[in-house]
Amino acid sequence: MTITALRPAKAPLRRSRNVEPFTIVSIVGASLFAVFAFLPLWMILAGSFTDETKLSSSGYSLWPHPFSTAAYSSIFAGSALWKAMVASLFITVVGTVIAATCTAGLAWVIARRVPRLSAALAVFGYIPMLFTGGLVPLYILVTQYLHLTNSWFSVILPAAVAPFLVFITVSFFSQLPSEILEAARVDGAGELRTFFSIVLPLSKPILAVIALFYAVHFWNEWFMALLFLSDAEKYPVQLVLQNLIASVANAAGMVPVSNNVAPVYQLRLALTVITIAPILVAYPFAQRYFVKGLTLGASKG
Repeated sequence: MTITALRPAKAPLRRSRNVEPFTIVSIVGASLFAVFAFLPLWMILAGSFTDETKLSSSGYSLWPHPFSTAAYSSIFAGSALWKAMVASLFITVVGTVIAATCTAGLAWVIARRVPRLSAALAVFGYIPMLFTGGLVPLYILVTQYLHLTNSWFSVILPAAVAPFLVFITVSFFSQLPSEILEAARVDGAGELRTFFSIVLPLSKPILAVIALFYAVHFWNEWFMALLFLSDAEKYPVQLVLQNLIASVANAAGMVPVSNNVAPVYQLRLALTVITIAPILVAYPFAQRYFVKGLTLGASKG
């Protein structure tokens, strides 16, 4: 045995990994952005649990002191919130289903490049991205021709198709494997059978993206409700919150009759938390499809 064989093997040299300045700047910038984005939400949440007298005298604070749940007790004890929640849920669920169905159907016809029809629908969808008819024609159409005054569909139908989401979906449909579609047609599947049995199951990422966009839009919609809903029993949560912010007198309708004084400032913050909570809860379920669907739908080739 040689002397060289008795020597212990040298440990492999480890290269020191130098962190690039751009990486450090990116991490610091993203962290600061996250803090600045989270801070207003935290102050709203903390303010909703702060006593009304403290809010009116000292304003917002990072910690709820003294702690109070008077606003939440007043909101949930009354009936106004539950009626508004029913209205918002109906508008969001039904509106998302209708809008996603219309968007997917229109995008599929455009992506199929049907002679004469696809080009006309593409122009029909592209024009609203440049300009619209305005508020007055919309109001006349909804109230005098469709007769949807005081109907939740007056909030849903004007936003049933978003041109931007239509063309994102068209781009996604154009990237589907043509071999699978041809095989379905060879097997005797018609257009509807191909669309519902082949195209839609393969399009879950983009469908989740457009459904999330539409759900957020319909959940946050209050202006259309302000225009077309005059019955306070049909107001969605967002319009109730807007009325509460616009006028302190509207706070009396949010609390039970037994309460003498409504905690106005605390009530606004608590209702804001209740308004944004469902979207924050629903977003993680669609997050795994969100990035994939948006990037695949936004790229071509």
